[in-house]
Amino acid sequence: MTDSDKTKTEDAPRDFIRELIRADLSAGLHDGIVTRFPPEPNGYLHIGHAKSICLNFGVAAEFNGLCNLRFDDTNPAREDEAYIRAIQEDVRWLGFDWGERLFFASDNFEQLYDWARHLIKQGLAYVDDLSPDEIREYRGTLTEPGRPSPHRDRTPDENLDLFARMRGGAFDDGAKVLRAKIDMASGNINLRDPVLYRIIRAAHPRTGNAWCIYPTYDFAHGQTDAIEHVTHSLCTLEFEDHRPLYDWLIENLPVPARPRQSEFGRLNLGHTVLSKRRLIQLVEEGHVAGWDDPRMPTVTGLRRRGVPPAAIRDFIGRLGVTKSDGLVEMSYFENTIREHLNPTAERRMAVLDPVKLVIENYPKGKSEELEASNNPTDKSAGTRIIPFARELWVERDDYMDDAPKKFRRLTIGQEVRLRFAYFVTCTGVIRDANGNITELRCAYDPETKGGDAPDGRKVRGTIHWVSAAHAQSAEVRLYDHLFAAEEPGKERDWLDDLNPGSLEVRTACYVEPALADADTAVQFERLGYFAPDPDSAPGALVFNRTVSLRDSWAKAKG
Repeated sequence: MTDSDKTKTEDAPRDFIRELIRADLSAGLHDGIVTRFPPEPNGYLHIGHAKSICLNFGVAAEFNGLCNLRFDDTNPAREDEAYIRAIQEDVRWLGFDWGERLFFASDNFEQLYDWARHLIKQGLAYVDDLSPDEIREYRGTLTEPGRPSPHRDRTPDENLDLFARMRGGAFDDGAKVLRAKIDMASGNINLRDPVLYRIIRAAHPRTGNAWCIYPTYDFAHGQTDAIEHVTHSLCTLEFEDHRPLYDWLIENLPVPARPRQSEFGRLNLGHTVLSKRRLIQLVEEGHVAGWDDPRMPTVTGLRRRGVPPAAIRDFIGRLGVTKSDGLVEMSYFENTIREHLNPTAERRMAVLDPVKLVIENYPKGKSEELEASNNPTDKSAGTRIIPFARELWVERDDYMDDAPKKFRRLTIGQEVRLRFAYFVTCTGVIRDANGNITELRCAYDPETKGGDAPDGRKVRGTIHWVSAAHAQSAEVRLYDHLFAAEEPGKERDWLDDLNPGSLEVRTACYVEPALADADTAVQFERLGYFAPDPDSAPGALVFNRTVSLRDSWAKAKG
């Protein structure tokens, strides 16, 4: 082992999944590893899926193995080609590539059908006429064993005939199913004769109307793993109780490989939901604007919000891999985003709640160009030129009439610094008939150009601004937590926990001219990180808040 290999090994993440793989390789059980990320194409990926993506592609890369992207497309009633395309786009955007290893469970429908027939011939599967409700009733409970179906003892020949007729379309949807014959008294309900095939008359995104019976996820998943020679099938904890069925099917079928299923804790993130069923409900009932709504925890929503993919990967890496589910505070994720954006995002000035500031002793008609740093943490980011003139836009809350001593912004008689420009002192206020402030009047010190005084005097505060004559009009969308409760639904109906303030749209904002060509996330000085909205009308300046500069929720709770 070279020194670089040793360092790489010592720095590699350590967790029970990786230790299991190391042990299997050391024992000679595999020459190399193959993992897979197996989404069902019935919705968009969310940040919980990102954990599985990072783990499966990550360990494959660490152990010089392979990772498949495999669509478990076994329920055409809920699947769509649009989801297939979106999932591939999301995985690529996150920074992973499956190369030529793109697979579909539907590629194996004929083989799976033959293996179902194999179970029937072995007396290990039967066609059942019970309805779904009757199957649930016969299955029993956690404290009571199930009862055998009256059709459980059909002969293999009879079952083969019925199964073939199911495939041929002889029966209505739901009229019959194929069930494994395992143990109706098992302590694990998943082993109480689970359904392997059901009748669904729906066009499949890839096979069209070639089939009217489809394998269940439990039947297709493990066998497809075996077909792909997957060595380590990494699943979240909700599949732990399904592992005995996974293993039973592998043991009782002539599959070409023996994959091993292992489970890890799923990601639960505060102030949102990661249930696909609930995410679909949010979209279909109009609680959000779509799967890519920046308030959604979907990968496409996070991308539209301006979250860098590296921040997501880093966040997942920091969480590690454990055997238990846990709730992660949203603030932890947001802090990771800030850490990634702070050194890379260029700074710009924008005013979101504007009030006009007039510098009375600045010459009318004059304008000048000032130099401003693009990122004070990165000198190589260079500088930009910003225009300055007599009339500016500043934030309304940067002025206060009867300001407390700790208020360091504009108030009558107090001198402040205009970022990159001059010192100004507020001299007066103009109000409308209702008492609302329409203009602030100030005087500037021409000797303080650049924001420093030659006599060394200091000011208590600095505010941002944009030149009124040169500003670009913009719409700014202030996104916040989708749910007010950290654990939606814990104390009441989960939809009642939706945060009514999760989106505030401000249409009368002004930004400096350099933002007209923004194509990536930037920091609006003193306000937060914002990204241009990729789906807005051509020519429109629309910015989505990616994350605030600090955790306002923690401050509110404190």
